[in-house]
Amino acid sequence: MNIRKLRTAATAVAAGALALTLAACGSAGPGGAAVSADSATMWGLTGGNQPVLQKSVDAWNSAHAGESIKLDFFANDAYKTKVRTAVGAGQGPTFIYGWGGGVLKSYVDAGQVEDLTSFLSQNPDVKDRYLPSVLQNGQVNGKQYAIPNNNAQPVVLYFNKDLFAKIGAQPPTTWDELMALVPKFKAAGIAPFALGGQSKWPDLMWLEYLVDRIGGPQAFADIAANKPSAWSNPAVAEALTKIQQLVDAGGFVNGFSSIAADSNADQALLYTGKAAMILQGGWIYQGMKTNAADAIKGGKIGWTTFPAVAGGKGDPAGIVGNPSNFWSVSSKGTDAQKKAALDYIKSGMFTDADTQTLIDSGAVPVVKGIEGKLAASPDKDFLTFVYGMVKNAPSFTLSWDQALSPAQGDAMLANLDQIFLKKITPEQFVSTMNATIGK
Repeated sequence: MNIRKLRTAATAVAAGALALTLAACGSAGPGGAAVSADSATMWGLTGGNQPVLQKSVDAWNSAHAGESIKLDFFANDAYKTKVRTAVGAGQGPTFIYGWGGGVLKSYVDAGQVEDLTSFLSQNPDVKDRYLPSVLQNGQVNGKQYAIPNNNAQPVVLYFNKDLFAKIGAQPPTTWDELMALVPKFKAAGIAPFALGGQSKWPDLMWLEYLVDRIGGPQAFADIAANKPSAWSNPAVAEALTKIQQLVDAGGFVNGFSSIAADSNADQALLYTGKAAMILQGGWIYQGMKTNAADAIKGGKIGWTTFPAVAGGKGDPAGIVGNPSNFWSVSSKGTDAQKKAALDYIKSGMFTDADTQTLIDSGAVPVVKGIEGKLAASPDKDFLTFVYGMVKNAPSFTLSWDQALSPAQGDAMLANLDQIFLKKITPEQFVSTMNATIGK
């Protein structure tokens, strides 16, 4: 699940070429400020929250010359591979950016991240800063290993109002309505859905919501708990079948498997009028606010919840996505680096200025007492919608590729890609994934 954002191909290649020993290097920090070889290191994601994080770290470095932070940014897909390799080699950054779940647990099991439980006990103001349901996602076996660092990111169904008006339709509230819209948009020469299939993880949003709507949150909870044959829950095969039916109907834009989400090419199809809808994270609003300012200001982009599925066990108010992103602190850092990291978490994050900057960017910070600030924002319609989704959700399931172990998550994305390409059957997917349980 911030999230997953843009970078030009040249920059991505350059980022991927950086040595894994970057964490130990000293160079000019953000804004050109000098940092020492013993500075705390931080890796963030390009895209929506990049300027927010940059501004926060710049402010910190200006006021804390002795505890400076060296910040580098990477595209989402490149980052996930790089950080897992670096952390596994004991050469990760001081601040490890993550999503919680199975990946965090793998770091904990390997002794790569600090236990922050006593830190929160000693700093109750930090603990009380957050929405409790979000803070819990940084826990493993009842201990806190990660601290929320940005905004709530449920997956949202976005739609182009002009295109819906063109065919005289309304956003779907049920799966049957969604399927009925496909031939109508196709007849008008409009792709029903944009999809960044090259990146694979956008495919997962469809499976997550369909399984949740059909089988309820317990279906995936059993998978995440490594219960034997958990993938054999009928909700999984039914969800995969519905995905392939949507593919067969021409529901996705032509060539979806070659469209990259990291470049924002998928969301561009929505606001340029080439696709009517996109199922994507709450974070893409920030990108559209920048890249499609006229469409956002003009009210041309709408949003709604994922449709209900007739006969399903899941509550239509249930959501999937990322409760937040998190900072973990590397156990391999020096004492000075660890101290700088904890001091920044304590007093450098979610200052009034940081919180307002997040809101101004089109995001909902995962802290208490912000309702008034959201209501005063020019983006209040979207922000209050997202805040309401999170506040009222009976369940908020973490993105599956982060909730599962790295090995399971990788296998799932690879096989789900084959589902969308119609190269394997739902039954083959289920069988393959059952074999990964416990790995």
